[in-house]
Amino acid sequence: MKLNPFFTSFLCLFLCSSIGTAQIKAAGPVIKDYGAVWSIENPDYKTSLDSPLKVVFDIMNSPDSPDSLNASIETAARFLNMHAQAGVPIENLKVKLVVHNKASKDICTSAAYQRRYGMINPNEQLVKDLLNSGAEIIFCGQSSLSRGFPISETIDGVQLGLSAMTALIQLQNQGYQLIKF
Repeated sequence: MKLNPFFTSFLCLFLCSSIGTAQIKAAGPVIKDYGAVWSIENPDYKTSLDSPLKVVFDIMNSPDSPDSLNASIETAARFLNMHAQAGVPIENLKVKLVVHNKASKDICTSAAYQRRYGMINPNEQLVKDLLNSGAEIIFCGQSSLSRGFPISETIDGVQLGLSAMTALIQLQNQGYQLIKF
């Protein structure tokens, strides 16, 4: 049985408010149009607000449909928004994405994407927003060549590296914690 989205939203709001824990899912303040997260009030495990959170996202998968947003890339937006909403200063959020394998297409300009898939890149604005927030995106040179996505076709600000393996090792050696999902 498929429920009406309005009904399910109303039901969730009703149930949450009836137990006194109405929650709001919202994007921003770092990435305003992507990365909506739930607000968690009074967690038992407290988030440190004064130490840097250095994270590297291993982005290798991509949706089969070329018109779909890459949820793995959006995870970086959720990370930024979630911690900023929780009060972590933006200067304490150090985010890097290492892109390779099937996700290579997701960091192409819309012009390059249009030539290949007949549509604009649904990830382009998200990638630009992440770069504008201070996140760094490193593109695997091995994937660039093996998958036929030259760095000249990627969104401005994407950096070319020797390999995803190299970037992931170096960043972890610099204290970045690996998140892969």
